[in-house]
Amino acid sequence: MEFAEINTIPEVVNVLKVLVTGFIAFVVTFIFTPFWINFLYKYKIGTKTKRKSVMGDKLQYFNVLHASKSGTPVAGGVVVWVSIAILVFMSHYIFPHLANFFNIDFISRLDFLSRKHTYLPLFALIAAGVLGLFDDIMSVKGWGNNKGGGMRFAMRFWWLFAIAGLGAWWFYSKLGWDTLHVPGVNDFEIGLWYIPLFIFVILFSAISSNETDGLDGLNGGVLLMAFTAFALIAFFQNKVNLAAFCTAISGSLLAFLWYNIYPARFFMGDTGAMSLGTTLGVVAMLTDSALILFIIVFIYVLESGSVVIQLTSKKFFGRKVFFAAPIHHHFEVMGWPEPKITMRAWIFTAITAGLGVIIGIVGMG
Repeated sequence: MEFAEINTIPEVVNVLKVLVTGFIAFVVTFIFTPFWINFLYKYKIGTKTKRKSVMGDKLQYFNVLHASKSGTPVAGGVVVWVSIAILVFMSHYIFPHLANFFNIDFISRLDFLSRKHTYLPLFALIAAGVLGLFDDIMSVKGWGNNKGGGMRFAMRFWWLFAIAGLGAWWFYSKLGWDTLHVPGVNDFEIGLWYIPLFIFVILFSAISSNETDGLDGLNGGVLLMAFTAFALIAFFQNKVNLAAFCTAISGSLLAFLWYNIYPARFFMGDTGAMSLGTTLGVVAMLTDSALILFIIVFIYVLESGSVVIQLTSKKFFGRKVFFAAPIHHHFEVMGWPEPKITMRAWIFTAITAGLGVIIGIVGMG
């Protein structure tokens, strides 16, 4: 069968669109990343070792375990959201002209910019990415009211809350979404409760992503598997443009990880962790998979849960439950090598992501 014949089969075209988009995103990011790394090194946009926790007390382990990482460039996550923005522009404005020039209709079909499926996650990706970039720069330069520089947690929280609130309003008022899907059970109308649910999902995903981004490659690998999982769910829901968007992020993250695995050439930073976490939450809501999100990234539940438990125990009982929090630092203090923690976290996420995809697809109804 010739490609011209294959090009007329919708299912094959959709699969190729998703896969090719992910591959192109990988190539764009892989080419862009060395230039960004050189820029970060040239202008010394490097991380500083933390010496105090969010509660202001001296860190006993973190500054010792990560002292060698001081000066490693931060804000590496820029390569992901900038590459995705470039690819979206190319797919919508350049690919149609290339299709006409080479007389290959398939190239024009790679356009995945869609008001219904990709406008909001693209907005979340860039808006949270810019916010995180400001925070990274403030941390490096020592600007801001936070100890050591950067935005206070409360300021980041309210910025993220504003982004989540805007998304919640758009979904509820403009798109008319007001139901919670329970896989394998039914859809339940929750009315105005949809707005706080949406905000909670976005805040959970964004903040948990930020907390998990503490070891070389850890959060990048988790997000890679999470977006791949949602690409599959979106594809089975016939949301091909959203599936292509998720695969584009997965491809970009794969290129990012080439430089971010231990020992990392640069770190994701808030600009990557916040933007990708926020976008992951939006994608979960777009696929009506709020509950599935907590299965796919169950490691985020563990990471954020360990922080909540640690802070609560220290505040009310004056003692720690973990050596350090989030929990990946607890394992570091126990003596686990950093790559071992990362690899085991990836294995754990591969299992939960696979389980989430199965439940999400089988339970679509």
